[in-house]
Amino acid sequence: MPNCITNIGYGGFSMSNDSLRQMTHRFRWILFLSFFVTARAFAQADSNQIPVLEINAGESTGQVSPALYGLMTEEINYSYEGGLYGELIANRTFKADADDAKFWRTFGGAAMSLDTNTPLNHALDLSLKLDATGASKNSPAGIANSGYWGIPVRSRTTYHVSLYAKAANGFSGPLRVSLESADGKRIFAAGEVSGLTGDWQRFETTLHTGRVKPSKDNIFKVSTTRPGVIWFQQVSLFPPTYKNRVNGDRPDLMELLAAMDPKFLRFPGGNYLEGNTIAERFNWKTTIGPLEQRPGHKSPWGYWSTDGLGLLEFLEWCEDLNMQPVLAVYAGYSLDHERVRPGDDLKPYVADALDEIEYATGDAGTPWGAQRVKDGHPAPFALNYVEVGNEDWFDRSGSYDQRFAQFYDAIKGKYPQLQVIATAKVKSRTPDLLDEHYYRSEEEMEAHALDYDAYSRASPTKIFCGEWATRVGSPTPTMAGALGDAAWMTGMERNSDIVRMASYAPLFVNVSAVRARGGSMQWRTDLIGYDALNSYGSPSYYAQKMFSTLHGDTILATDSRNIPMQLWQPPAKRHNGVEQPRPPAQWIRKIFFDATRDSRSGTIFLKVVNTLGTAQPVTIHISGPVAIKGKGWATVLKAASPDDTNSLNQPAKIIPVSETIRGLGNQFTKVMPPYSITIFELMPKRAPDKSRSATVLKASRSTSATIEPGRMSKASGWQPAAAGAPHTAALRIA
Repeated sequence: MPNCITNIGYGGFSMSNDSLRQMTHRFRWILFLSFFVTARAFAQADSNQIPVLEINAGESTGQVSPALYGLMTEEINYSYEGGLYGELIANRTFKADADDAKFWRTFGGAAMSLDTNTPLNHALDLSLKLDATGASKNSPAGIANSGYWGIPVRSRTTYHVSLYAKAANGFSGPLRVSLESADGKRIFAAGEVSGLTGDWQRFETTLHTGRVKPSKDNIFKVSTTRPGVIWFQQVSLFPPTYKNRVNGDRPDLMELLAAMDPKFLRFPGGNYLEGNTIAERFNWKTTIGPLEQRPGHKSPWGYWSTDGLGLLEFLEWCEDLNMQPVLAVYAGYSLDHERVRPGDDLKPYVADALDEIEYATGDAGTPWGAQRVKDGHPAPFALNYVEVGNEDWFDRSGSYDQRFAQFYDAIKGKYPQLQVIATAKVKSRTPDLLDEHYYRSEEEMEAHALDYDAYSRASPTKIFCGEWATRVGSPTPTMAGALGDAAWMTGMERNSDIVRMASYAPLFVNVSAVRARGGSMQWRTDLIGYDALNSYGSPSYYAQKMFSTLHGDTILATDSRNIPMQLWQPPAKRHNGVEQPRPPAQWIRKIFFDATRDSRSGTIFLKVVNTLGTAQPVTIHISGPVAIKGKGWATVLKAASPDDTNSLNQPAKIIPVSETIRGLGNQFTKVMPPYSITIFELMPKRAPDKSRSATVLKASRSTSATIEPGRMSKASGWQPAAAGAPHTAALRIA
């Protein structure tokens, strides 16, 4: 920051205390006004000069990592249970609470209890006992489940019901299963199962809805009109899933992810990998095989995971979206500071990691490859990355260096082709990548956006920015969050010769009960929001999508001048509960950019982020052996206010718009809208003019009738319009 005032003090004369206080007060105002005027003059002088972005098309500084943009996932905010995982019944195995059948209730005078004396098996070691001895034809009795803050009912849809049941002597059924409105006024679909005995059996049926209005305030019921005592386990209701996978995923959320064109998936976490204790870690061997053989476990975020989305399902998720798996293996440290000592104590966990890799990659001739074949996936999965642990800098014992070495040697010894990722700095071995995590404010992201420019290119260890986010907005980011994200992404993309992979976190949040105690959100500012029926992408989601789908493969040399700056006062931090002195104020950039080129077409992708609240003219100068056409395209994400955002009610308030622009060349000036992210596609004259019509992002609830053309996809957001479609949406780029 400029040195505005120096060497200010008092002369050698005396005065009364009152006079001294008055003079001190005056000096404070003089100091403030001098600082304000100087800062304003700095900003005004800077604003009188148009920012210039220099792109040297003749100089490449590296290659864009082909795996730069990916996904990170863990069970938080009901991301799987009540989220991506297709199951609609909450607490289907009755293990969410040891003392209560959470999410379940009775009706018709019935009573229920958890029964540990009548388990289904060793994995599902209890059952729900229903006393329906008062049931009659005129007064059906049973149990009901309202799902994860609702059960979605859609028109002309088939739902698959399955459950395990047994009964006391003399009761054989039938049991009626039904989808009904929560107020009891409408039955959408119903079916029956019969033939219950004193032994556990699995029953299945389907429910078919007619022509109905989509809704979520519904319940699932199991009832009987005959008196009896029945035990239940693993009561399940599945809607259609993405690509019709059995035990699959929610289609609208998968389509939102697919539209981002992610190159990898880091799984299973995150804290979800470690668990609060060693016993609550993601124990992959208990997450494979038949669902009834999966005991489930407590998530570190305070709720139960059935592990219906287990190791195989994670791998199939990668397969469905054509992503590389980034497999995180448990490394002997859990969140409550339980740890496994390096050496003999750690050996079983290292062996467990090798077995996990074999499950993913082994053929039918290997023990764990054969298990995967038995589980229904004959072909091995391609695997290139294994991460050892998660955020192991929290292990204050310093054991991670030794623990990492033990895993590294074992993995490289058996699978030398694998890239091994460390989660904290180590000295004993040289990891292929180091996982860095950053959760910051918008200003912090802007202040650090150039950090990777200064990283050494000599280090053999590259960077995996495995968790990062601008934490502005709740439950999903505002436009301010998207601007901070975009500023940060320009730095990662410009330096993707060393930043090989990056993934925003958290990915999902169920927004149904974000303020309720024990509700649906444990971490604010999440990329994609949803309830039981609908979903939406945040402004940050669209920024991610723009960056991940619009870039070249070659990083171009860039420079700049006259970049607007703004004074920012970093907040005071706390240490051991004590607030520390505030750090000095600093000047931060307010315009960010990077440039890449597609080596096949020659198209230059220029990304410009204007975080200012005013329109900003910017001059772009492109040097080198290239002549730029006068016509190109620009995709813009912008908002009227940094506090604007998307929501279930307004899913398309902030969405990117793409349009043909003219007046381009090797030097041109365009006006960047306030609070905007712009991606220019600049084509060389020698390249063929591939027709690309205006593109508009819309969502199903958009109220704008003028934003056309383009065909809409509810899930992925936007698709290119047909060639020759009229341009009715004005783009605010002069």
